[in-house]
Amino acid sequence: MSSGQFSADETPIDASHVEDLKLAASKLSGSRRRSFQATMALKYCTGSPRQAEVVFGWSRQAVELGLHEQRTGVVCLSAHSAFGGNKCWEEKHPDAADALWALAQAHSQQDPSFRSTLSFTRLTAAEAIKQLAAQGFSEDVLPSATTMAEVLNRNGYRLRPVLKAKPQKKSQKPTPSSPTSRPKISPLKARRSYD
Repeated sequence: MSSGQFSADETPIDASHVEDLKLAASKLSGSRRRSFQATMALKYCTGSPRQAEVVFGWSRQAVELGLHEQRTGVVCLSAHSAFGGNKCWEEKHPDAADALWALAQAHSQQDPSFRSTLSFTRLTAAEAIKQLAAQGFSEDVLPSATTMAEVLNRNGYRLRPVLKAKPQKKSQKPTPSSPTSRPKISPLKARRSYD
């Protein structure tokens, strides 16, 4: 070809290198993937999105967009994060969440050993739902017990009974002469070991 482009069977790079580039591109996403694909298209395919599609199997629209992004310096951002996924219950129902935090705070206690920043609560998920319903929140607003447990856990409230700090037992360490420190061997095992 006189224009310097090549077909898939005239590729100046070997097949293992092509597979490595495909793998590298698959590990990236969004604008980083398009930038990588555009750079490889410029390097190996003389900047042709169609050649990049033939050689690497990439979407020529994505390669073309990556080439435009490199040429202009403007990166196109997708709206996947704005429109995708389900919002957290706290974000959907902030007034019910505020009532839940007040309720959980009233039933919570700091870890007695102060080893963590988590608050332990005696409030179960089912009891929280019941008390929020008593405060006037409709069934549509209230989540299931499993979701309520996740909401409380996600916001630092662990659903465990609060235990009072217990003093450590002052037990003596076993000594080798103590009968409780020796391993017990059954008579059958003792006989077998001599055989």
